[in-house]
Amino acid sequence: MDHYNYIIAGAGCSGLSLAMHMIHSGKFSDKKILLVDKVNKTDNDRTWCFWEKEDGLFESIVYKRWEKLWYYGSSYKKCMNIVPYQYKMIRGLDFYNYCFDIIAQQKNISILTGSIKKINSNEEGTFIICDEKKISGDYIFSSLPPQSPVLKNKQFQLLQHFKGWVIETDNDAFNSEEATLMDFRVSQENGTNFFYVMPFSSTSALVEYTLITERLLDKEQYDICLKSYIKEFLRIEEYNILEEEFGVIPMTNNKSASPGNNILNIGTAGGQTKASTGYTFQFIQKQSRAIVKSLIENGKPPASKSDAKFDFYDSVLLNVLATSKVAGEEVFTNMFRKNKVEDIFSFLDSETNIFKDLKIISSFPFIPFLKAGKEQLF
Repeated sequence: MDHYNYIIAGAGCSGLSLAMHMIHSGKFSDKKILLVDKVNKTDNDRTWCFWEKEDGLFESIVYKRWEKLWYYGSSYKKCMNIVPYQYKMIRGLDFYNYCFDIIAQQKNISILTGSIKKINSNEEGTFIICDEKKISGDYIFSSLPPQSPVLKNKQFQLLQHFKGWVIETDNDAFNSEEATLMDFRVSQENGTNFFYVMPFSSTSALVEYTLITERLLDKEQYDICLKSYIKEFLRIEEYNILEEEFGVIPMTNNKSASPGNNILNIGTAGGQTKASTGYTFQFIQKQSRAIVKSLIENGKPPASKSDAKFDFYDSVLLNVLATSKVAGEEVFTNMFRKNKVEDIFSFLDSETNIFKDLKIISSFPFIPFLKAGKEQLF
């Protein structure tokens, strides 16, 4: 039976990020590492957007960055200068190619394409079953999607689902220096709905329709809403669709514990999708850095943990949205109207102190959030 020091199950954002942080540290060249995924990553199947102050590990493949972001509510709009932050976009295929090119140069890392049927750790060891083959490891880092959680009292799950088109026009239609972070000027009948627009040039942009609801829409509804928004708000009649993407991100305060016994869940499976926003990329980088640091210093991964304070904040917002105490548009409009964007980003990154927290929280509708807070506490 083949044996590795570390098995990384899943070669998506979290699995590849962990491998890249290991390589970047320069401390794992003597360790046998196996990276397993059921498919080869050859499609531009998604994009990741995030804000960041400094250059990150993947700076060289940032496709586009913006220092000005628009927020549109039904009764409020603002173009925000977000310096010292930049809002960055990385395309999925660029990320996959960049990571696999570097991984291919590492003699100690093997790549296996196959379907993982089982991950387990018991008295016989820690192992995966991949296409009927048993492979053991000292530690397994798994990003494989968990089963749908069985929600308990005070737990919620909403779905952030989105469909995006990269469109191209014959004439100038965009200001490539200004992106739209959120545009709520569309019907909210399906729940919390907004668009974002990421211009790459004066004639091309990613236009994405995003919803936070309990259920997905029928497939044709996404296209209908995209066409309507492009025509009504972007004032574009003629365009070509160059690429499409579709995704679903679970937003839940149900924390699925890692199995333990030398198995650690990573990425969304490991709770790195922020429950209240769906942002994941930067939390994956934080987790990857923490894992690498612990392996170097202690020889084992860190104990799985989360920040109870921010978990509570996320639970309260999920409660508010899931029970329709307040419309999502009102929540986000109040937040952007009454706070500095730098404070908002820091808050959403789970990096603020209690004083900044209270400033942000005080901008939300008091009675509904108080009620939701009591329900989550008691």
